[in-house]
Formats: sequence, C-alpha cells, structure tokens
Amino acid sequence: MNGVSISSAAEHLAISPDTIRRWEKKGLIKSARDQYNHRVFSLEEITRIQLKTESAQGFQVLQTKQKSKFSTLELFAGAGGMALGLEHAGLQSAMLVEFDKNPVQTLRTNRPSWNVIHQDVREVNFKPIKAEIVVGGFPCQAFSYAGQRLGFEDTRGTLFYEFARAIQEVKPKILVGENVRGLERHDEGRTLATMVDVLEQLGYNVAYRVLRAQYLDVAQKRERLIVLGVRKDLDLPVLFPKEQDYTISVREALRNVPDSAGQQYPPKKRSILELIPEGGYWKDLPETLQREFMGASYHLGGGKTGMARRLAWDEPSLTLTCSPAQKQTERCHPSQTRPLAIREYARIQSFPDDWQFTGSLASQYKQIGNAVPVNLGYHIGRCLIAMLENKPDLGTMEQVSTKKSLELQTRLF
Repeated sequence: MNGVSISSAAEHLAISPDTIRRWEKKGLIKSARDQYNHRVFSLEEITRIQLKTESAQGFQVLQTKQKSKFSTLELFAGAGGMALGLEHAGLQSAMLVEFDKNPVQTLRTNRPSWNVIHQDVREVNFKPIKAEIVVGGFPCQAFSYAGQRLGFEDTRGTLFYEFARAIQEVKPKILVGENVRGLERHDEGRTLATMVDVLEQLGYNVAYRVLRAQYLDVAQKRERLIVLGVRKDLDLPVLFPKEQDYTISVREALRNVPDSAGQQYPPKKRSILELIPEGGYWKDLPETLQREFMGASYHLGGGKTGMARRLAWDEPSLTLTCSPAQKQTERCHPSQTRPLAIREYARIQSFPDDWQFTGSLASQYKQIGNAVPVNLGYHIGRCLIAMLENKPDLGTMEQVSTKKSLELQTRLF
C-alpha cells in the first residue's frame, strides 16, 4: 500500500502516535512495510477510524422497533442477556428454561410476560413448544470416546444432550449454541466435533464462529463461540455478524452510570491496588510487593495479567468474570480503588439500566458475569431473522459455508 509513517499520520490528523498504536493493537488498522522495511500506515484507513471514533454515540443498548413473527426457545437462559438481545432484535420468546432460582426471579421480575420455566432441563417436555429457533448456552462437558464417533444417545447424561433433545423434539428451523471460546480446542477439538456431528445427525447443516464482543457494540474484550445450524430441508443461508470498525471504551460505557451496590476491598488489598496505575497490573508494583502479593503465583509461568489489574478508561474492559474481586481476574475501577459496582458490571455487559438483578450481591455479580452481552445477542438475533427471511445484509453480516464443520469431523475421527 502507499503508506505514511506513524509520525506523519499523527501530525496530519492532529492525533497522537500512541492513539494510532492503540488502534493497531486493537486490530482496527493494520501497518505494512515499505521498500526500506519501515512500518507505514494507510492515511485513508486511519482517517476512517478517526471519524468513526469521533462520531460514535458511545454506549447504547441496541434495539429495533421492527418485530418479527419468529419465536425462540432458550435453554440455560441465565439472567437473560441472550434473551433480551434477541428480543431487542425483534424476536419473540416462546419459552425460557433455567434451573437457578435467582436468575429465574431476575427474568420474571423484568419480563413478567415471558414463559419462564424454573425446572431441571432434564425434566422438561419440549414437544408442545412451537418455535423457529432453539437457543442454548450449554455448559462444556467432555465425552468418553472409546475411539469412535458418538451418536446422539451416547451424549446422554450431559447437558449438551438436553440441548440436542430439545432440537430433536421441537425441530426448529435454526439452532444456536453458545459457549466459551475454549470449547473450540477442548480435548484437541474432539468435544466440539462430537457436538457438530450429533447436530448433523439430527438433520442440520452446522457452522461456527468465535465472535469478539468488543467489535460488536460491547465495551468488553469477550469472546464467545457461536454454533449455528440450519435444518437440511430448508434453503436458508448461515449468517454471522460482521465485526464493526470501532470499539466502545469503559469511559463511554460508564458515562452517567447509576449508583449501585458493589463489593469493596479489604484494607490490605486496597493498599496494594492503590499503587497500580490505570491499565496496570501486578508488575507495576515494587518487586518486594510483587512477591508479597503474588505469593506462590510469583514463580509460576504465564503473564498472570489479570492479577491486581486496574481497567483503563479508554479501552474496552477485560472479560468480566463471576466476581470483580477474584485475585486471578481482578477488575478494579479505572480511577477509584474498588471493584466495579453492579450497574457498572451490567453496563459493560450492555444490559439496560432498568434491568434489575435479584438475589445476593454475589449472585448478581455471577448472573451478570455469566451472561451473553445483550448487544452481542442483538447482533446474533438480526442475523437469525435475516436467515429465516432469506434476506442477508452482507454489509453487516457474513454468509458462511457449513463445509468447514464436516472437514473438522473428518480430520478428528
């Protein structure tokens, strides 16, 4: 490409070189090497990102006014992140199943009209349910292979079996599975390959993608594996959201956030975290305090970058966990020495401010930390509607083939 140096680009656009470096680090722009092996950038690309960043409206809970005729059945619904995102995209909820009493109460408090089933999923009869889409964030469980492909019945006893059973009983047009990115490589990929194989046996063409929430209107570096399947008798496209060319920072997400309850640090831990600069972590401490704070972890391998970690105002948050004060995955406020509060946690997961969480403080953190970000659910929902209507929007969506999943299975078995 015809490029300019980072200093020339910064001077031309009146921004700092560090801003350009930050955009490159986040993957929003790419550098190249000129004939002298100097790093250069596209001025046009940097200008586009600058305009997009300056015009961005910051944190928004995405929602369309258009309602579709399509409905969903969701298993393992949790506190409603996926369900709310799908509703905001225009989908209707036929049923949600959740076993934990606190998320159930959260769902019923916020959406009294939803059909929320508080029951062990193993005891639920799905045959009466009419829904075009079955959704499930099933927990990742290993299987016993004995060197063979596993069929549907061989996954019995796992929660994935219950997800597959719901699909078998409802026969939806589309299925959506959601899990952590680690599922892709769990047991060298065999767990995911088994799941894909079972869904294929049930009559679906299947594809999957790792979606990065930070490029889909979520102020958080959170990655989720999304599995999509289309019934083989239907000529429907498989669509995943395209990543945006901007991110949302913690500063934008927490602007005018309501006050709320939150955990606090004990005095000793607070004194340590007060020494950590914005965006820093344990390595910013003096060495004597590093050893004292880290204990045995000091001598272990890996960067351990989540320990004594303070978030940065102008970056998306690190992935939220079930507690903002866990030592291994610290989520300290960027400028105040305290864990993120409940409404701050919810904002970073793109929940609206009027979505109330029930139960103890620990339960509320857990519900939010386990949730699918609402805006990620919205983007998935828009793709699902486009699939069912067979109207891909290739400006915001990527149409994919299901061939990759078949190749994966062949390679692993």
